[in-house]
Amino acid sequence: MRIDDDKSRLACYDRAFDRDPIPAGANRPPLKADPGTATPPAARAAPSLFDDRWDLDGRRRGELFYPRAHKPVYLLPLNWTDRVNATPSSPSPDHSVTGPLVLRPLEVKYQLSLKAKLWERPLGLSGAIWGGYTQSSRWQVYNGAESRPFRETNYEPELIYAWPIDQHLLGWRLRLASVALNHQSNGRSLPLSRSWNRWVGEAAFERGDWTMQIRPWWRIGEAAGDDDNPDIGDYMGRSEVLLTGKLGGGIVALQLRHSLRGGSRSRGSAQLEWSVPIDGALHVYTQWFTGYGESMIDYNHKQNKLGLGISIVEWR
Repeated sequence: MRIDDDKSRLACYDRAFDRDPIPAGANRPPLKADPGTATPPAARAAPSLFDDRWDLDGRRRGELFYPRAHKPVYLLPLNWTDRVNATPSSPSPDHSVTGPLVLRPLEVKYQLSLKAKLWERPLGLSGAIWGGYTQSSRWQVYNGAESRPFRETNYEPELIYAWPIDQHLLGWRLRLASVALNHQSNGRSLPLSRSWNRWVGEAAFERGDWTMQIRPWWRIGEAAGDDDNPDIGDYMGRSEVLLTGKLGGGIVALQLRHSLRGGSRSRGSAQLEWSVPIDGALHVYTQWFTGYGESMIDYNHKQNKLGLGISIVEWR
């Protein structure tokens, strides 16, 4: 039935949703908090830079299994290293090549990454459980003499429990905490097999146009005979810090990893990313890496790498 009179239509709406009429000039009481959020929708603080990726504001409550942005998605047709890893090795028995591989310093690299919300308010707790998947490949497309092989592909599925927070600390705003069960491997057979499993914690902060994500992790131990790379923590690290922000019309990201050990075991890496929008979601994208662990097969190989290409998803 069509109701043209505004007052009658509003009264009908109130009856349909069991809402008491409010006298003229009075304000309606604040809305109740959404399940799993800390504050009512009408009283929430300023929007967060993490809202869209982690649904902190509850706008997409109930949208399960929809793919969302996770880590950057990019293609680097030009990805150059100053030191080719022709003899991959590991302390584990039978995990080192017996002769040098024929590789070129220039290759193609690309990465795909997504996640989806799987369970809201698990067991009545706040937050949600997410499933994530990231895959990155290094393709020797310019190595025609060796039939252009895929040199390395890394697979990284993870299960993440993330919950919203709104606290201020030293000028930063803490917006998210999470813990993840993370697996990373290259799916290769001996002597090139590399893998590890970790518990990864995260605290995500923001300040103006900048974000900072602190991620410590704890490796899940493996039996001595089953460990592809027992010393991986001393190279690929035990924690990382990711800093992102807007700079000069583009987006910059700095990722730092460290072993949290001293002396000869003090190792790590730095990765700097820079993207500038071209049209819509398309960006010019550059990536510079220095240190250990650019990939699983290179976990104990130190190098400098420089890549140029395009991206459609950045860290933010």
